[in-house]
Amino acid sequence: MLWTLCCPPQVLGNQTEFQRVASLLQDTVDFDIDVNASVFETNIRVVGGLLSAHLLAGRAKMELEPGWPCSGPLLRMAEEAARKLLPAFQTPTGMPYGTVNLLRGVSPTETPVTCTAGVGTFILEFATLSRLTGDEEFEDAARRALRALWRTRSNIGLVGNHIDVLSKKWVAQDAGIGAGVDSYFEYLVKGAILLQDEELLHMFLEYDRALQNYTRFDDWYLWVQMHKGTVSMPVFQSLEAFWPGLQSLLGNLDSAVRTFQNYYSVWRQFGGLPEFYSIPQGYTVDKREGYPLRPELIESAMYLFRATGDHTYLQLGLDALESIEKITKTACGYASVKDLRDHQLDNRMESFFLAETIKYLYLLFDPAHFLHGGGAEGDGSWEEGGEGGGCVLGAGGFIFNTEAHPLDPAALHCCGRRVQDRQELRDVLLGLMQPGSQPERGQTEGPPPGQSERGQTEGPPPGQSERGQTEGPPPGQSERGQTEGPPPGQSERGQTEGPPPGQSERGQTEGPPPGQSERGQTEGPPPGQSERGQTEGPPPGQSERGQTEVPPPGQSESIVLKPGERKTPLLSCPVQPFSARLAVLGQVFSDDT
Repeated sequence: MLWTLCCPPQVLGNQTEFQRVASLLQDTVDFDIDVNASVFETNIRVVGGLLSAHLLAGRAKMELEPGWPCSGPLLRMAEEAARKLLPAFQTPTGMPYGTVNLLRGVSPTETPVTCTAGVGTFILEFATLSRLTGDEEFEDAARRALRALWRTRSNIGLVGNHIDVLSKKWVAQDAGIGAGVDSYFEYLVKGAILLQDEELLHMFLEYDRALQNYTRFDDWYLWVQMHKGTVSMPVFQSLEAFWPGLQSLLGNLDSAVRTFQNYYSVWRQFGGLPEFYSIPQGYTVDKREGYPLRPELIESAMYLFRATGDHTYLQLGLDALESIEKITKTACGYASVKDLRDHQLDNRMESFFLAETIKYLYLLFDPAHFLHGGGAEGDGSWEEGGEGGGCVLGAGGFIFNTEAHPLDPAALHCCGRRVQDRQELRDVLLGLMQPGSQPERGQTEGPPPGQSERGQTEGPPPGQSERGQTEGPPPGQSERGQTEGPPPGQSERGQTEGPPPGQSERGQTEGPPPGQSERGQTEGPPPGQSERGQTEGPPPGQSERGQTEVPPPGQSESIVLKPGERKTPLLSCPVQPFSARLAVLGQVFSDDT
């Protein structure tokens, strides 16, 4: 509950409460406890909450460590919590178990069956953690799980609801966008935006094509059998209400607006969204009449209002506010609605009401909030970060995890660059401190120019194709690559008749060439290159991983800045107000807009 309370105060501007809760977390929380914990829930609530609190600590005027946001006590806590979850991923498939003991790991009797969302809802938190700390283990685990799940989809492109993580067999074969699956699709889209990742986007677009073909009926989304596409449950679940907001992030506004109107009509009918709603009957489903103050419809209203400016979504916000106040308010908080038919209350309040529902409702009515990228340059809406203040943070484009904890993409870029710089510096120092021995077989310890660490060429040399095949034989060579005659100083077998100057009969150099150490390392890298042969920064238009950021034809260059717009110096990522960002997302991710 504490991590739920940590971020809302800062969203509301209550810095002293944020500081109090953050200090309380550091002083009281211990993850070395003999407790069975949900891997999914611990990730989205604990790891996600701590990461978000860490990234908001500067804005909350907390004392920051040098190099923040790439270090800090809350970040170390998030890493410790996430590391407790890693044993769950140690399966033959890479898909995690649903439960892990924080002290002992996975129980030998733990069931291998988990829901789809429990496999595919890690990439935001784990990739953020890896980019901030430099430890790739977390992101690698999340990606392995995603790819394993991707390979289990049916012949018609759908995934079911529950899967055996050991055998990869589907236990529950209902396909839809609601409970058990929802955040898997959400994380593919938001992960693609946060990480600028084409693989994740491709996965979602393939799923979306199948969902539109088999589950969509009159702008409702039904549940179908994953292999046949036949309808299994003609119901709307309240958890599905996130879908219009997700569609708006992709620029699919027409579809998103129509689906939202369907969901909003249910809200107006009952003063809330029942957990299950029968579409053919137009009424609640037996034993699923409750409304535990879920945030999904309000979340979609926030995104759609940012994208369209249509005040219909503000009206939904007003309706939600009035319903919550009139129906659910009690002396001790806000109670879940046990039955929407008579507004009978339950004696509980879910943590997501504070973490998500209230937060999205507040942000819906605050278009200038910093989480939307509100504010102008120089008014304090941006923050400095990184070593020497070389990064600009908080400039907009925050991505909310499925528990509404905001993550700043700029921080990931800032720390990713810092980790690479530190690695290169370490390589330089090690090279200077360990002269003397020559690498085995006469190989240099860094790759030759134009080659990656794995020995793969980053681009074909002149006269060669992308596959490494020469487009024509070099002079003196046949089409098969055999020399037509030996080079001067070599026999027909390719053996040198005598060693080159400065080399022994065994081919070992008797002394290093000028500018090289005894180990074959150059004493200084070429300008713009590290000791490992890697460039110290990506070329313009290229990401840190070497992937070009050039979009397909018909799409804008960046998810944030359009060509020709001014870029502020020393920014760690492109900057644009969130309202404009949402307006161009369709151009980035869809050829149809």
